Amino acid sequence: MKTLFRNLCLLGCLVAGQQTTAQVIARYTVQAGDIARHNSVVHIPLDQPADTEDLLLEEVAGKKRTPVAVTAANGELWWILEGHTPAGARRFYELKRANRKTSTVPVMQVTDANGALVLQQGLKHILQYNYATVEPPAGSDSVYRRSAFIHPLWAPNGAVLTNAFPNAGHRHHMGIWNPWTHTLFEGKETDFWNVQKKEGKVRFVKMESVTNGNAWCGFSARQDHVAFGKNGSEKVAINETWKVRAYPSTNNGQRRCWDITSLFHCATEEGITLLQYRYGGGFGLRTTPFFTASTSEVLTSEGKTRKNADSTRARWVKITGVTPEGKSGLLIMNAPDNYDSPEPLRVWPENMEGGELMLNYSPTKMKEWKLTNGNNYTLTYRVMVYDGDITPEEAEAAWKDFAFPPVVRKQ
Repeated sequence: MKTLFRNLCLLGCLVAGQQTTAQVIARYTVQAGDIARHNSVVHIPLDQPADTEDLLLEEVAGKKRTPVAVTAANGELWWILEGHTPAGARRFYELKRANRKTSTVPVMQVTDANGALVLQQGLKHILQYNYATVEPPAGSDSVYRRSAFIHPLWAPNGAVLTNAFPNAGHRHHMGIWNPWTHTLFEGKETDFWNVQKKEGKVRFVKMESVTNGNAWCGFSARQDHVAFGKNGSEKVAINETWKVRAYPSTNNGQRRCWDITSLFHCATEEGITLLQYRYGGGFGLRTTPFFTASTSEVLTSEGKTRKNADSTRARWVKITGVTPEGKSGLLIMNAPDNYDSPEPLRVWPENMEGGELMLNYSPTKMKEWKLTNGNNYTLTYRVMVYDGDITPEEAEAAWKDFAFPPVVRKQ
């Protein structure tokens, strides 16, 4: 039976008039390891830089050859291990240089409109990164003006899973965002999260790259943590780059994954200390107002729920709820290499804001993190959005695949 990925591969790789004798330029073996895989994301450095439309990748299984959708970006080749790959299995691929560029439009695209990048698969919206400054609701203090955040995040069924400028008490909550709350910068405590304190803010600086392809689309955006001083002075404390990649949907369009990596370093010689605090940084999420204590459920890898997940550690946390478009949710996974991983959670109690939900993976909830000049730091998360619900076993399998990806070797 033809699958969605097979169709994507054919769309991405068929070339009008393409000769079948194109020269093989590389052969790869993918090893599943001791983990069963399902539509795993894999990548490997390219020996020579190339554009996606210049390359053809085929999976080789005996005499059978199957076109595979690829994205070539930043000196790497990316593709998806379509379908199920048993633990211990190996799969084989051949890379060829196309005799002419492909004429099809990439399946995964980034659209730039009205100060925002929208990542989409065909006509289906995935997420929106707001690089231009977004104005708060009428009557709000201008201090809440904000750029450099993700909202909306869409479920496959079209439901919006995030919220921005939610209410008068939490205008500073911005969909998915990650400012540090309690820091020590140049001898002064500085809060980049609660912008109403007028101590600091995160701002978009520039777009470093935008990528379209058949295996993923995404962007790399530079943003700064800016500290405010007296008399309107400003000083950049942290330089940060967000790298976001969205992958094709699976399970008949009911599952979709995307990755977000924060790369950051000190902007001054003195550095900055991210002080221990009960929330801040990492991965901040304000969910749709339709997700309340009575309409949604929280479950962590350790079996905790919204009632007792706060201040516990979790490899993954899933949130499922009811929206006007139907039941849907998101699974947030933190990488084993993240600071103090598995990271602690900040989860609002059920009686906050009428039962609405704010959740934060906070690397500094249990201990401080001193950032020193000249060093680079990384935090990575994978998010799966889904229609309906997923089981804890599915969530754990998804996290294992993310945390311990297949090994790709050039033959």
